[in-house]
This record gives sequence, C-alpha cells and structure tokens, in this order.
Amino acid sequence: MSARLSCADALARTGLLDRLAAFDPHVAGTPPLGLDLPSSDIDLLCCAPDPVAFARAVWDTCAGHRNFRMHQWTGADRPVVAGFEAAGWCFEIFGQARPVQLQHGWRHFLVERRLLALGGDGLREAVMRQRHRGAKTEPAFAAVLARRGDPFQAMLELEGQPDAALAALLRHQGF
Repeated sequence: MSARLSCADALARTGLLDRLAAFDPHVAGTPPLGLDLPSSDIDLLCCAPDPVAFARAVWDTCAGHRNFRMHQWTGADRPVVAGFEAAGWCFEIFGQARPVQLQHGWRHFLVERRLLALGGDGLREAVMRQRHRGAKTEPAFAAVLARRGDPFQAMLELEGQPDAALAALLRHQGF
C-alpha cells in the first residue's frame, strides 16, 4: 500500500485551487492544522455569491472524480456543498454567498490555529486524544478547553480574544 499524499500534494495534483480561483478558495480543516486522522478530508471554503455559477464550476471541475456528490442547503444564503475522492483524499467544497473571511468554518480554523500556536504540543496532543475518541474538531477543542454549550459557538466566542487572554485560558487548563 502506498503512502497517502500530503494535503499540499493532493491539492496540487487536483489543481482545485487554480480551477476554482474565481471563488477565492481557502484550505481549512484538520490537515493544515496537523490534526487530521486517516478519515479526515480536505476542506475548501469558497465565496459563491452566485450559487448557480458556483455549482456549475464545481460540477465542471469535480464531477469526474470518484463518489462525487453535490447539494445545496436550505435557509438564508443556501450554501452549495460538494464532495468527492481524489489523490487519496476525500474533499469537501463549501461555497457560501459571503466572503470566506466571514464564514464560520474559516473563523473556527483561524482561532484553532492561534490556540495551537499558543498551546503547543500539549494542546495538540489533548485535542488529538479527543479526535481519536471520535470528536470532530470544534467539539474536541471545546472539550479540552472546558467550554460549555455549543462547541461551534464557543470557538467563535474565543475568536475576538487577544492572544494574552487565550494564553491565560490555556494556562488555566494546564497547557
């Protein structure tokens, strides 16, 4: 069995960042954080003010890949979500009618990256223990940091905190 490509190599092989450049794709999720498991996917967050044009571009770019699927959420801005397998990875592409910097997934990713930079290997290991027990990323961070309530909202509440406050929270939790 051959080794799985790195996230960067899989992205290069698929050409997704170039092929979806009109939608400002950003790589998020566990691989760039170093928190991925063998079952982890590569997440691309895109700005898709016109969901029909975005869906067409994703279809044209990705429909030939194994296990391709695409759907559109119901609700306010109706994000389009596609998934498929390529280059040894599962991919998920999320297109929402708002800039990527304002999307919850990107905001979660940024605060998690800050926390890992401040918390070091101890925090990374604690989050990975939660992940190995089946927790998704945000719930794993929330559990390790003893945040109550909705873990996704808890991560957003940490987003606006300065690094000094995050470092104090981490120290309080033993990191």
